[in-house]
Amino acid sequence: MEINFITLLDLLGTFVFAISGIRLASGKQIDWFGAYIIGLVTAIGGGTARDLLLDVTPFWMLDGKYFGTTGVALLFVLLFKEKLFRWANTLFLFDAIGLGLFTVVGISKSVDAGLPFWICVVMGTITGSLGGVVRDVLLNEVPLLFRKDIYALACVFGGLVYFGCKFLDFPTGITELIAAMTVIMVRVIAIRYHIHLPILKPIPVKGRQKEDKI
Repeated sequence: MEINFITLLDLLGTFVFAISGIRLASGKQIDWFGAYIIGLVTAIGGGTARDLLLDVTPFWMLDGKYFGTTGVALLFVLLFKEKLFRWANTLFLFDAIGLGLFTVVGISKSVDAGLPFWICVVMGTITGSLGGVVRDVLLNEVPLLFRKDIYALACVFGGLVYFGCKFLDFPTGITELIAAMTVIMVRVIAIRYHIHLPILKPIPVKGRQKEDKI
């Protein structure tokens, strides 16, 4: 069976995102099957939401490769867990790579559907970030999307670069690669140099402290 470049990105994104989910689940006293489910929903969550919004059958219902790829990711973690768990930044790196790859997949599929560029950027952001949100919610963690880290915004940057490359008439494969690397590098640079958006602080209410004392 011939696998085109975007399908290859999709499967690679599935693999690394599944690893990020399984890696995070490892500290939650979850059995192997539970870890597999966490890895699977991490990998397919964003793409499922994208396909439902595009009014098409979710991709994983048409192709079993994603279930198999998640199984390979679980086996990979089980075989190399000591090395993976020893590296403190493993979860972050796999998540960043998955974020970049899935953002490009979401944008490309939206472009093929004939949607305007801003919708394609939104779909790429949903594809890249929503799986991680589902993962974090299931594991009772505050989703990265809602923290001060540059996360979904990295997908937006990648989307803008994607369409900038298309405007310059870059080859499709080069455009997708540059866009994915942009997302990954924005995430890495933001974490490395502690770049983040300002935190929304609570607005003080007059008389609140006085009421609390009564």
